[in-house]
Amino acid sequence: MNRQSTTTTMLMAAAALAGTPARADDQIDAYLSRIAALNHAGPQLNAVIAVNPDVARAAAAARALPGPLAGKAILVKDNIEIAESLPTTAGSLALATNVTGRDAPLIARLRHAGVVFLGKTNLSEWANIRSSFSSSGWSAVGGQTRNPHATDRSPCGSSSGSGAGVAAGMAWAAIGTETDGSITCPAAMNGIVGFKPTVGLVSRTHIVPISHSQDTAGPMASSVHDAALLLTAMAGSDPADPATATADRHKQDYVAALAGANLKGVRIGVLRKAVGNDPKVQALFTHALADLKAAGADLVEIDYTTDPAMGRDELTVLLYELRVDLGAYLSGLPGNVPVRSLADVIAFNRAHAQTELRWFGQDLFEAAEKMTDAAAYDKARANSLRLAGRDGIDRLLADHHLALLIAPTTGPAWPIDLVTGDHGLQLGAGSLPAIAGYPHLTVPMGAIEGLPVGLSFIGTAWDDARVLSAGAAYEAARTAPLAMPTLEPWRER
Repeated sequence: MNRQSTTTTMLMAAAALAGTPARADDQIDAYLSRIAALNHAGPQLNAVIAVNPDVARAAAAARALPGPLAGKAILVKDNIEIAESLPTTAGSLALATNVTGRDAPLIARLRHAGVVFLGKTNLSEWANIRSSFSSSGWSAVGGQTRNPHATDRSPCGSSSGSGAGVAAGMAWAAIGTETDGSITCPAAMNGIVGFKPTVGLVSRTHIVPISHSQDTAGPMASSVHDAALLLTAMAGSDPADPATATADRHKQDYVAALAGANLKGVRIGVLRKAVGNDPKVQALFTHALADLKAAGADLVEIDYTTDPAMGRDELTVLLYELRVDLGAYLSGLPGNVPVRSLADVIAFNRAHAQTELRWFGQDLFEAAEKMTDAAAYDKARANSLRLAGRDGIDRLLADHHLALLIAPTTGPAWPIDLVTGDHGLQLGAGSLPAIAGYPHLTVPMGAIEGLPVGLSFIGTAWDDARVLSAGAAYEAARTAPLAMPTLEPWRER
């Protein structure tokens, strides 16, 4: 059997295993074997930073719990705290000793539902906010994450290891975080489902922050159903996170919301100018539109271009909130970490430049440290939120009587380039829901030369169930063939 067919067989076996009623211990052993074979050995995907040393005990505890998540084994992005004896590093050597011994509330909810945590995933260091020239998926702790569909191609970021790990069959699912594109881009480019919920539906407590305005955690999985299953357990109010004050009022059983999911008569806005100029992306998107129309959707072409001021003001917001929010997180950490503020992190990186700054610098960190004008920040936040929310998504939905908006999520994976950084196609509309804090789902819609491309479904605030339902209906109606990971470098196919 050649390498390609062996890989395909292994992936099919892992996928089948994830859906069988096999014992939790058997599933976990299979995933751990898969991690051992693919992470630092074989294709060296570098998707997993650390394996949970207490996984056997956790699996034993999960066996006693009822419910559909009992025994399901997942990976967690390494900017989210879990109580096991693993550091939460955000990919930085500055947090190599950050073992807090506590669960983030979203992790506690999943643990209560019977989820088993296999380990922590690699990520773009500091969730890709350190440098304008970074390579997505690189961190000083974990090295460069690789895309299992083409190991010389980017996994996107910042939830790089979560996307690559699920795509490579290392776990049933994973948890990522997003500020702008950090769940949806790696999900799309690794050929899986990723969901960024409404900001405030899922607690951010004990997650290394960038922005309280835009940060959220979300599920990354092989299907919309599995993402909905995770979201149902994750969602809920947290007294320590004011953004979640109304989450209990809005949350629901998102799996139940998928029952009978269909697109008949659903008016969907097509963000044509977000498709970009690449003819291969255009052709794949046209195929997806045909599938949606065949499933009964009423497609409405939308002539809309984002105002450049939205992105300009978003950057002001992210830099200002990074200094404040990261400083608050670091200053409150238990234990003996060497950094307690953004200024400390900048100094640490300079002192450890050979390992931390070898490939690219920290221009965004340095800009954030200087971003202290509160009035300018308030103005930028109000304007970016208006442009993305009230005068963006909400106006488009209302003016055209739409339920949802769609666009390609991003283009196919670009070659990894640690020297000059990321350089993919400029397309998609992910910044709109990111800035507005609205739900955004990406579902695989096909592949270009063996490289996955996702389709985005975007809705208004707290419309998470509708977005997931539409994505599930499209998933069932999709006719384009999907990519299969090769675990090899890209070559002409």
